[in-house]
Amino acid sequence: EVQLVESGGGLVQAGGSLRLSCAASGFAWDDYAIGWFRQAPGKEREGVSCISSSDGTTYYADSVKGRFAISSDNAKNTVDLQMNSLKPEDTAVYYCTLGRVFYNSGSYRCSSLVRTADGMDYRGKGTLVTVSS
Repeated sequence: EVQLVESGGGLVQAGGSLRLSCAASGFAWDDYAIGWFRQAPGKEREGVSCISSSDGTTYYADSVKGRFAISSDNAKNTVDLQMNSLKPEDTAVYYCTLGRVFYNSGSYRCSSLVRTADGMDYRGKGTLVTVSS
């Protein structure tokens, strides 16, 4: 059974930093895409970032480019999201999400996640990030 467990959320002041981590287990795929989307209270889901396991290519929403950095450890099946220069509008529940990749379609899956906050196969329960002004 595939499981995704997020950690690292919390309360931070605007301008501060947080690092989210996601531990993925229960799969042994050669290629996959893993990333994050978020959902603020009363708002639609928003794709945040994604990384392709095959070549490490990263993808970011325009709203977080230059402030967030995604990284992964394929050996450990973990993905981190370093969030800097946080703003109150970054307040949301952040979900780790994972999708299996076939035929080198990692870029397609990651692009879909960032563009639509959808298109993956599994997600975690989420971790809350609150940024105070």
